[in-house]
This record gives sequence, structure tokens and C-alpha cells, in this order.
Amino acid sequence: MTPRHRTLGKLGTLVVAGLLTAGTALPAKAAGAPSTPGNGRSIGPARATNEPGNAIPLRVATYNIHAGAGMDGVFDLDRQADQLRSLKADVLGLQEVDVHWSARSEWRDVARELGERMRMRVSFAPIYSLDPATPGAPRREFGVAVLSRYRIESAENHEITRLSTQVPDPLPAPAPGFGEVTVRVRGLPVHVYVTHLDYRADPSVRTAQIADTRRIMAEDRGRKVLLGDFNASPTAAELAPLWRELTDVEPGSPTYPARDPVRRIDYVAVSKDGVRVRGAAVPETLASDHRPVVADLLLRPER
Repeated sequence: MTPRHRTLGKLGTLVVAGLLTAGTALPAKAAGAPSTPGNGRSIGPARATNEPGNAIPLRVATYNIHAGAGMDGVFDLDRQADQLRSLKADVLGLQEVDVHWSARSEWRDVARELGERMRMRVSFAPIYSLDPATPGAPRREFGVAVLSRYRIESAENHEITRLSTQVPDPLPAPAPGFGEVTVRVRGLPVHVYVTHLDYRADPSVRTAQIADTRRIMAEDRGRKVLLGDFNASPTAAELAPLWRELTDVEPGSPTYPARDPVRRIDYVAVSKDGVRVRGAAVPETLASDHRPVVADLLLRPER
């Protein structure tokens, strides 16, 4: 069994005030429908829906932030924070997050800074944690993060199969960077996972990663939300096992590349029990080389 690493101290939960209000829903979208407005504009309220009176709304989003750089290659956290803020999400899953990684992100702690700008709690799960470039400097880290307006009750950094980009002649091996947090939404616990799967054309590593993901998620019970850049299209054979337990939230538009996207490789997926999907969208933005996916969910209390 892949070890489950308790890294709550390292993940650095931030507790802050003045958070956004949940519950404004996205309109349901048919496949191929145009994206909900983006480019820094707020996503507007949806028409009324018939929903259970005791169901709790939750807006989630996933976004590969390209280490803080936009489609133009320019590092600009103000631009990305503005885009994230416009999503009005309660929980965000971010990929390609730098923490003192390199000059490309000005050696800054991107996870912490975005959390502070968004006034949200942060859980960072490094894929790579390397010695600093100069003695006494912080460790160089790169990975995924969860930002949440709800209190993070627990956080773990799981290992899944990876083919490292940091060593010569790598072999597939367990490595960290599959983040999980548990948040409590108006009394209801929700497991939120964030992942970034292998980018190579050969699907073999992704196939192993999906097997690892399913095994790790099976250890938890209750409501589950998986956010991530899967680097594969919805019909890819390696993703098929994932849809046995999870529902792929179809946003109706591709996500990559951000300018004139042609593929959907960014996902919100939810457990079949305890979570209902109200709608989803892909906002138009060039704040990264990907577009985000934002989804409105309803959490059902246990029967």
C-alpha cells in the first residue's frame, strides 16, 4: 500500500477572515455550449433550480496556473489572483505551483501568496522538494495546492507513480504530489483531492497513476471531489477506470491551450453518492496556458 503522509505542518494551513459567500450557481450547460464569461469578469448567478431544501451548495474549480505565468509567458500573480477571484469558488485545486522554485516565479512562495491575496486557507503538496540553490535559502518546491474558504481539518500528501523530470534516465516510481484535504462545509465533511497526471504521449504512467488514485480514494468514505490536470481527453482509455466511481463534470468546452483551446484535459470529478452537479463552465482567460473549470455542486446530507 502506498504510504499516506501526514504533512499538515508542512502544508501550511492559513486561517483568514472576510471570505466569499457560497451558493451562487452556474447555469447548467449542454455539451458544446459557449463558455461562461471570463477574462477577469465575475461568473454571474444562475436561474433558480429545484433543489433539496437541506442540500448545501459548494462551488469548486480547478486551474493549472503555469507557475504564475500567463499565455504570454509573463509571470504575473496579480493577474492570476484577479482571475481566481472572479471564479467565486469556495475550493480551488491548483497545479504547477512554485514555492521558492526558481527565477521563473521570482523565487516566491506562490501558494502562500495566492492564499493571502484570495484570503483563503492553503494546503500545498509538493511533487518535488529540492535543496536550495544557495545555502540558507528555502527549499525549492513544485507541486499542487488546495485553496479553501472553509477550514481545512486534515491534509495529506499521497504518493502515486511518477516519472521524474528532475533526474536523468528516470524510471516510474512512487513519488508525492497527490494532495488531499478534508474540509467541513456547513457541518458536512468533504474529501478534496488535487492532482497533476503525467504529460507524456505514452499513457502507461497515467494508467498507473489512475490505479493509484482509485486505490487511495477508496480508503475514504463520503463525499469526494477530485480536481486536476489529467493530461488526457475524457475518452482516453487510461481514464476509463476512474469513471467507475466518479462522475466527470462536463463543462461543455475545451480547456487547453488557453488561446483557442482544442482539448479538455482539466477536470472536476465527483463521487456518485452524496454530491449532485448543478452546472459547470470554462471561463475564457489567458492568465495561464490553461483555462480553469468551475463547477457548482450540491452536497447531500447523509440519509
